[in-house]
Amino acid sequence: MANSTVSSQSKLIVARPIELSFSLPRAQGTRIYLQLTVRATSVLLFLTTARDGVTSTASLGSFVFALPDRLNPGQSISTPLYEDISSIEFTTRLAKFLARKFNKAIYIGNSISFDSTGLGGSVEEELEGFKKVVDVATYHIQNQLDNFKN
Repeated sequence: MANSTVSSQSKLIVARPIELSFSLPRAQGTRIYLQLTVRATSVLLFLTTARDGVTSTASLGSFVFALPDRLNPGQSISTPLYEDISSIEFTTRLAKFLARKFNKAIYIGNSISFDSTGLGGSVEEELEGFKKVVDVATYHIQNQLDNFKN
């Protein structure tokens, strides 16, 4: 079965979610797990962290919806659908960034924890984690969008 299906009449694009993991910067043995679904008009992204070999449940985290601002292309608007104080800022920042970059509606669920990083989640560690998530998500979103065009 192909990874995506395109129907030209309804412009409906259905793609399987991409699931992958990568190391959390400055946190040996901790990985960020990502599930990404790209649609014609929206992107759905879920993020969480887990330590290698440790089986535990993660908190629900935050869930944010963001849209590009049609009147001001340099801006985006967002609303939290579910808030967790430890992840709402990261989630909102990421949702707004991706909405501006791809000009699509973005839904992000995030429960990434920076507790296992060397300094316990300093600003620098969180920024490195943010950059890593942006790099990985941007690459895969763009790749999916390019596949839809072909």
